[in-house]
Amino acid sequence: MPMPLTCPSCGNQEHFLIKTAQAHVVRVKEGRVEVAEETRPSVFEILCDRCDAEMSFEACDEALRRELLLSLGAA
Repeated sequence: MPMPLTCPSCGNQEHFLIKTAQAHVVRVKEGRVEVAEETRPSVFEILCDRCDAEMSFEACDEALRRELLLSLGAA
């Protein structure tokens, strides 16, 4: 069963821009940069890719939020 995600402004149900943030701890040793730690990405904004309307991640049902997080490697 498809999980609906619909832009409230234009009705788009297919293309969305999801902005994530991910933190990295790097170590610089003897001129080399190494990633020591990294966090999983977290979603901080969803925009309609057609009209740029902001959409609420919290308003999505739990199954859709989980699927988005899994797809982004954030779960």
